[in-house]
Amino acid sequence: MEDRSSMGLNDNDTTLESGVTGGPDAPDSGLPTPVDQPGPLGGGDVTGGPGGQGGGELGSTRDPMPAGLPAGAFVAKFVIAVDGPAGSGKSSVSRAAARALGFGYQDTGAAYRALAWHALQQGVDLDDAAAVVSAFDSFDYAIGTDPDDYFVRVGGVDVTDAIRTPEVTAAVAHIAKLPEVRAKLVSLFRQVMRMAEGQGIITEGRDITTVVAPDAEVRILLTADESVRMARRSAEVTTQSAEETSAALARRDAADAKVVDFMNAADGVTTLDSTDLDFDQTVQAVVDLARSATN
Repeated sequence: MEDRSSMGLNDNDTTLESGVTGGPDAPDSGLPTPVDQPGPLGGGDVTGGPGGQGGGELGSTRDPMPAGLPAGAFVAKFVIAVDGPAGSGKSSVSRAAARALGFGYQDTGAAYRALAWHALQQGVDLDDAAAVVSAFDSFDYAIGTDPDDYFVRVGGVDVTDAIRTPEVTAAVAHIAKLPEVRAKLVSLFRQVMRMAEGQGIITEGRDITTVVAPDAEVRILLTADESVRMARRSAEVTTQSAEETSAALARRDAADAKVVDFMNAADGVTTLDSTDLDFDQTVQAVVDLARSATN
């Protein structure tokens, strides 16, 4: 069977052991065991696969869009959508929960960062909106959706670490504020979800529960008090002082808040406040929500 854990299309996360188990080789997570684990799709071609398969505009897949589905219902599998502010633990918690459930994992923030990295490499003027949008045409993006084999590549170059530099972080706001870029990336995210194999996928980032996957079986707003989020982020980032990290987090929240509301849960979205929870407890809460959704 074709291995599709790598989504080749147009985490800051250091892997943390959650202590939560599940999946085919571990204690039951409470969800059905996937028949196939996510495996690779590779490449960077959004216009079609080998032998002329697929084709079409960005966001198309090798299979036609199922008819009669509402906007956002692009995935014929179990979907967990996770939103939240910077430093809330979205990436690490989502990745660990995906591992526990035997699901795929998609970090949508990586695509914004990878596009920012690509624009910087191309010498694009980040204040020129048209130039930034044009950079998307040569954005050859691939991401690993297997939580145990996570990577980000642009044009075949592994940028998993490079997209986490302060330079790229500063450039992301220029990318994320552009509606046309956001629309293109939303199509990309939906394509990743549709093409990932396995019974389910956790997709995390900003406006995931309302725009990217509004019809997800489980929708979560993961949050925590600002002081807690800043402390957690400072513990993760070793290249900056705590003051610099906190200031960067505050700037990121302020910039993103102009584009999306990631602090208030939309109707039907479950708020998971991890202020008083440790990492394992937060992961378990996500797993429990997935389990309850199947009952």
